[in-house]
Amino acid sequence: MAESESGQDKTEDPTEKKKKDAREKGEIARSKELNTLAIMLAGAAALLIFGGALAQEMMDLMRLNFSLSREVVLDQRSMGTYLLHSGLIALLAIQPVMITLLLAALIGPISLGGWLFSAGTMAPKFSRMNPGAGLKRMFSAKAIAELLKALAKFFIVLFVALLVLSADIDDLLRIAHEPLDRAIIHSLQVVGWSTLWMACGLIIIAAVDVPIQLWESIKKLKMTKQEVRDEHKDQEGRPEVKQRIRQLQREMSQRRMMAAIPDADVVITNPTHYAVALKYDPDKSGAPMLIAKGSDFLALKIREIAAANEILLLESPALARSIYYSTELEQEIPGGLYLAVAQVLAYVYQIRQYRAGKGKRPDPLKDDLPIPPDLRRDS
Repeated sequence: MAESESGQDKTEDPTEKKKKDAREKGEIARSKELNTLAIMLAGAAALLIFGGALAQEMMDLMRLNFSLSREVVLDQRSMGTYLLHSGLIALLAIQPVMITLLLAALIGPISLGGWLFSAGTMAPKFSRMNPGAGLKRMFSAKAIAELLKALAKFFIVLFVALLVLSADIDDLLRIAHEPLDRAIIHSLQVVGWSTLWMACGLIIIAAVDVPIQLWESIKKLKMTKQEVRDEHKDQEGRPEVKQRIRQLQREMSQRRMMAAIPDADVVITNPTHYAVALKYDPDKSGAPMLIAKGSDFLALKIREIAAANEILLLESPALARSIYYSTELEQEIPGGLYLAVAQVLAYVYQIRQYRAGKGKRPDPLKDDLPIPPDLRRDS
């Protein structure tokens, strides 16, 4: 069981953040054996596919350079011209094989761990220059495992090579009796098939190495329970910090709420435990909006601000409780309370008319306002 520096067992699977951080550092699963297998298979396939054309191009190049005229031999400038021309022909001839090997060298690592470019892995690390650390790595368990893999790879390739040579012995003997052109092409075919079979022998090594590399990568990223908790705290925020943020948000919300009370049309109270402030703007053709609400001490502050700004205070316990529990700040009241609030606003309008000397004093508003049962909240 892996242990951390603190002595705790690393039993927890790595989190997504842990995996992301490791990837940014270049710490992902890689298999050298898989890369070698991909390059060997690609090289063998390239020889089998392009070998004939490559051999023909090389033979034409040899004929060109060994059949020089007397004038060319005596011309000192012709050597450079022939060398440049021959290099260009050779480059074009081996281009398909080189492109195939390049693609294999890219696809091999990508197939395990995906594409990754990390600047951190390219940065120089002076710790690697420490002779003591180097000796420690040379005699570590990982170094012994790499040595065993190398020996296994050597013996497997040797065994397959001996089988291939014994199977191709007749072809190799026939090559000596074939014309030169055909012998060269036949030799490349034999080399291609031999390389392909020897590469297939590496499949055994890669099939064992890939799961081991994946297991070691996951094992390296394992976390202790404390590390998981600490990471969760760092991502979600420390509880005390989150509590302080929520407190500041509540204070800011209360300040905005208190500042909006002077714009209210009416404040409906319980009369002491609850208070809600409503505002209705007929120009917006919407429902009345709740701009402030509170209970106990906050309800007292709402009533004080409303009284100081000559906002009508209306006692309606059932309606106050219904609005308080069913409506959030700066939200319209639910449709079930439209009729009850409409009667309240009509009463407020009549009071304003009376205070302005344009009407008689209205009768007190009764507390049996039409409130649906699902919106009622008993005291």
